Amino acid sequence: MLRRWHLAVLALLAVMALACEGGAGAADPEPTRTKTKPPPTGTSAYPASMAALGDSITAGVGSCLAYLACSRNSWSTGAGDDVESHYQRIRAKNPKIKGHAHNFAEPGAEASALAAQATRAVDAKVSYVTVLIGANDACAASVSGMTSVAGFRDGVDTALRRLKKGLPKARVLVASIPDLYRLWQVGRDDAEVVRVWRAGGVCPSMLTAPASRAAADEQRRRAVRDRIDAYNDELREACQEYGSRCHWDDGRVHDVRFSIDLLNTFDFFHPNLKGQNELADVTYPGDFTW
Repeated sequence: MLRRWHLAVLALLAVMALACEGGAGAADPEPTRTKTKPPPTGTSAYPASMAALGDSITAGVGSCLAYLACSRNSWSTGAGDDVESHYQRIRAKNPKIKGHAHNFAEPGAEASALAAQATRAVDAKVSYVTVLIGANDACAASVSGMTSVAGFRDGVDTALRRLKKGLPKARVLVASIPDLYRLWQVGRDDAEVVRVWRAGGVCPSMLTAPASRAAADEQRRRAVRDRIDAYNDELREACQEYGSRCHWDDGRVHDVRFSIDLLNTFDFFHPNLKGQNELADVTYPGDFTW
């Protein structure tokens, strides 16, 4: 009869034999893998605060019942019931953003004013920033008065550097500039639109003498069109240089086929509520895993 200590020894030997079988004849163990932090998912993937930078388009000018800034209808931070803004869409995914959307866009702002707006976004400690700038740089009194391409890029770069330094973890959306030449094409044959453009003096570099087909006027309009294309190239490159935290809209705002029904009737230039919703649709990134 085996004693208890004999049984213990036999059990230990059996375990050792099994271990040897799993060693000599088995495949090499899997190498140790460095664990990487997975991208955020669910509610945590969506920002809990945001800021909008830009000009009168983002300020919502003319989107309410008066020709004034109307940020509640802004494509970016609008909290109005009828606008499906970025803020509203994010809020549906992450309620923590409620009450934490700031609109620092200023009517008439050019790229040179963007840095000051970026400073306000940094001070607000937001986690998401939208940028739409450039229409006023092109909408000068004359073609010669338009912001130079280099000057435009300097203004954009200064603002983005400020955001990157002050908000290194924030995500930044850079939107392209609308196609103002297309806007002129849409309205040039509409008597009411032409009357308003002539009376209001809106974007004179493009819309002066809107009904004229003279070669000089067409040359002027094409110069503005080309300058906007150059600005958009700079915006795209600036966003790429910013890094993975910057999302370029791939020219979607510029590609919007604006029609009269997307414009307010005060100046037939700025988007109305429907137009603001169109801008929100084409720029919303969908998710925030970038």
